Amino acid sequence: MIVIITGASDGIGAELARQWATCHGAGLRLVLSGRQLPKLQAVSAHCEALGATVLVHAADLSTQAACQGLIRAATEAFGGIDVLVNNAGMSAHALLEDVQDLAWYEALMRTNHWSAVWCSHAALPWLKASQGRLVAVSSLAGLVGVPGRTAYSATKFAMTGFFEALRVELQPVGVSVTIAYPGVVATEIRYRGYGADGQPAGRSGLDERGAMSVQTCARLILDGALQRERDIVMSAKGKLGRWLKLIAPRLVDRLALKALNQSH
Repeated sequence: MIVIITGASDGIGAELARQWATCHGAGLRLVLSGRQLPKLQAVSAHCEALGATVLVHAADLSTQAACQGLIRAATEAFGGIDVLVNNAGMSAHALLEDVQDLAWYEALMRTNHWSAVWCSHAALPWLKASQGRLVAVSSLAGLVGVPGRTAYSATKFAMTGFFEALRVELQPVGVSVTIAYPGVVATEIRYRGYGADGQPAGRSGLDERGAMSVQTCARLILDGALQRERDIVMSAKGKLGRWLKLIAPRLVDRLALKALNQSH
């Protein structure tokens, strides 16, 4: 099995790589992409110790050329693609009225949404040939708009819409599309994400109590990808919120606003 994981330097992507190697060992050919080469190398060493063959590809996937380069490197090394996990992403937390320069909104969209589009487009012929699996790591913020996260929610809603449409396009050729919707996961992503000034926020901005472990989140994504599930909504709160949005949208708004006020 040939698996590409973007955003594999740390957090969910790194743990997903480790768990995939644990499950598949010597039969796994793994391509790890991320911005931080030393961290990628550490993840690679762990996976190789479990028997996987690993290609490390350090890259910033916020350009189409970089995404095409990743897919080209993977296919030149291993001759195909069975699974593409679009996990690369950054977080952000800011009220729109506090933002002076919207340039980082565009940068966030390129990293979170466009990298997934560009990688998926480049990988499509290979995935069709293998009747493979596409995985998109969205967010509960891609199902329900979260106040203080206009930029982040926009990128994740874009991902959700793109991959839902693509799923139907690819159904006749046997390529599955799985969309994962993590809630608050115990990683450092929110601390490194954009603040209103476009600099790393240095804090979460969300209530971290009860955050899901990265190990549990990665396991749910791995199991869902292998089983070709449509959607992975990872918590009871997330599943409830999805339905409440349809039947009691104003209640969802009030709950979201309450959560925002508690985080300040």
